[in-house]
Amino acid sequence: MSMFTSIDEALNGIQDGATIMVGGFGLVGIPEKLILGLRDRGVKNLTIISNNCGVDDWGLGLLLQNKQIKKMISSYVGENKEFERQFLSGELEVELVPQGTLAERIRAGGAGIPAFYTPAGVGTPLAEGREVRTFDGKEYLLEKGLTADFSLIKAWKGDKMGNLVYNKTSRNFNPMMAAAGKVTIAEVEELVEIGELEPDQIHTPSVYVQRIIQCEKYEKRIERRTVRQA
Repeated sequence: MSMFTSIDEALNGIQDGATIMVGGFGLVGIPEKLILGLRDRGVKNLTIISNNCGVDDWGLGLLLQNKQIKKMISSYVGENKEFERQFLSGELEVELVPQGTLAERIRAGGAGIPAFYTPAGVGTPLAEGREVRTFDGKEYLLEKGLTADFSLIKAWKGDKMGNLVYNKTSRNFNPMMAAAGKVTIAEVEELVEIGELEPDQIHTPSVYVQRIIQCEKYEKRIERRTVRQA
C-alpha cells in the first residue's frame, strides 16, 4: 500500500478507455477530490460503474460535462439533465441495472464469483436476449459479476496501512467497490497511525487498498435540498 500527497500522483496509471468504479450514493460518500483529479487529467472514453452520475455540476456530472465518459453502468440517473441529454442523443452508452443487482454484481466481482442468478428483471426488457433458468418453479436471470481496472472510494478515516472506516450512510457502495477494483485508491478525511483504528470497527481491511491519500475541505453538497416552510 502506498500513501500519496498529490491527487494526480494517486491517479497515476489511469488512461483513456479505463473501467473505473466510483463509490457513493447520490452525493453521499463520493470521492469528490479524486473525481476532480480525473477531470483535470482529461482521460477519456471511460467506463464508469457507479450507483448514479452525480448532478450536473458536481461529482461524476463534471466528467459528463467534460465528455470523458463513454459508458455508464448504474442504477439511477434522475438528478442529472446532462446524463439524460447525452443518453437520448446517443453520445453516452448506458447499462441500467436494478440497484440491488448492481450491488450484488460488484460484491460478486470482488469475491471472485463470475456470475449468479437473480429474480430481479425477469419478464422485463432487461431480460431480453439473456439467460433465464428455473429453480424450484421460479425464473431467475443470469447476471455477471463486475470488476474494474480502478476503484475510487471515499472513507472517513484510514490508517497508514490502508484500513478504512466509513461514516454512517457514506459507507454505501464503497466497501464492495474496494474489493472489486484491481487498484483501489482511497481518499480519506483523516489519516491516523497504525493501531489507532479499533480492529472491530474497520469496514475495509487494508488488503483491498493499494493507494491512500488524505484530503481536506470537503464541500459535501446536498443532492436535493428540501426545507419546511416557515
